[in-house]
Amino acid sequence: MTALSALWLPILLSAVFVFMASSLIHMVLPWHKSDYPKLPNEQKVMDALRPLALAPGDYMIPRPSSRQEMQSPEFAAKMKAGPVMVLTVMPNGAMSMRRNLGLWFLYCVAVGLFAAYVAGRALPPGAVYLRAFRFAGATAFIGYAVALWQMSIWYRRAWSTTIKATVDGLIYALLTAGTFGWLWPR
Repeated sequence: MTALSALWLPILLSAVFVFMASSLIHMVLPWHKSDYPKLPNEQKVMDALRPLALAPGDYMIPRPSSRQEMQSPEFAAKMKAGPVMVLTVMPNGAMSMRRNLGLWFLYCVAVGLFAAYVAGRALPPGAVYLRAFRFAGATAFIGYAVALWQMSIWYRRAWSTTIKATVDGLIYALLTAGTFGWLWPR
């Protein structure tokens, strides 16, 4: 067993490496450019929704208020007529990336902490590179990728978007695994 405190350097350094890799993937490569296509008649949709002053949050349309309503012919007609959607409303105005990037870095640190916890419980100091790589990498892959699959299962997010995010998660997991293998306490 390796103490979590002995793994602070790979936790932080793997977060930095993942943060830098994700910045390159999202800002330099065209890999995610097609994830969210433009809505046809975007201006008409915006003009129709604006007067409703929807508060930021997640919405499901149509949304039954009970199981009984979900089983009603009226609700079935709403589903058939459409549109059926899950809608995320964000705050109006310019999007500040500072908050998002800060939270993303904290998330990278959290994934590193979980990877350190699992690997640290399984391995003693002095473990060989490949053993630390495997434990940290598998845990990081779960943290960066596997949780995204449910969005395609339940909310019909495009599988192509989820697969691309899974490849990103694999890259992040490999960076995390390599960092832990490299800096595992001797």
